[in-house]
Amino acid sequence: MQKIRTPYLLLLPGFAFLFTFFILPIVNLAQTSTQTPLSGGDTGQYEQTFRFGNYIDAFVENKEQFGRSFVYALIATLLALAISYPLAYAIAFKSGKYKNFFLVLVVAPFFTSFILRTVAWKQILGEEGFVVPTLRTIGIISDSTTLTSTAFAVVMGMTYNFLPFMTLPLYASIDRIDPRTLEASGDLYANGFTTFRKVTLPLSMPGVVAGTLLTFIPAAGDYVNAAILGSPNTKMIGNVIESRYFKIVDYPTAAALSFTLMAAILILVTLYIRKAGTEELV
Repeated sequence: MQKIRTPYLLLLPGFAFLFTFFILPIVNLAQTSTQTPLSGGDTGQYEQTFRFGNYIDAFVENKEQFGRSFVYALIATLLALAISYPLAYAIAFKSGKYKNFFLVLVVAPFFTSFILRTVAWKQILGEEGFVVPTLRTIGIISDSTTLTSTAFAVVMGMTYNFLPFMTLPLYASIDRIDPRTLEASGDLYANGFTTFRKVTLPLSMPGVVAGTLLTFIPAAGDYVNAAILGSPNTKMIGNVIESRYFKIVDYPTAAALSFTLMAAILILVTLYIRKAGTEELV
């Protein structure tokens, strides 16, 4: 009997943590999302009326920010994948004894505050940085063009900040590939591109799926990059939720937006995993 109970006892601390800091907040969020302002009450006072129309109203009023959030997150994810895959491949197969050193460099940004890293990008892309003068010198942008407070700056900030979340799963997946399979592909007269398409990429798909999920999900709900690097025209849904909670004090709308965003991401992730053929990750 003691042996049967042991696994459940070991799971108890983790379940207690999830119940306290995930399940209970989710339940409270669901209750808040169907409340309405208290008649004659002060601002911030609400009553439970189970008004599910809050979801429709919240989505209709902020559908532009919803679309922008997913577009920005998708672009940032694709850019991160394009940067991280060659990097992870090089670390796994070409770095030799310096492998651990390069991995430390990948995670090094985590030793700095997320906000400080984002502010740094504001300076890099600002007039005082080296990017804008260089692009003006080679004629890519005009003298009146700026990069800060634009969608470009927001996407670049998101790509940089979430790059380690893409690189590490890719490295873990690519590093498990037996180099002899690549050699066997060459022995069968496959060129480098064919070897990558037929051998390397399929074997690394679990890392691709995990990396894209770890990048897309937080990027879709991010609001720091849009707040620091963007403008009112680049607001994402995270900025709307943040303002509804802390500035306008409209808790039901903020809760409804949070639930709608969570549901949309869950649906997209489920479809993506099934399409990628890695249902075991669900």
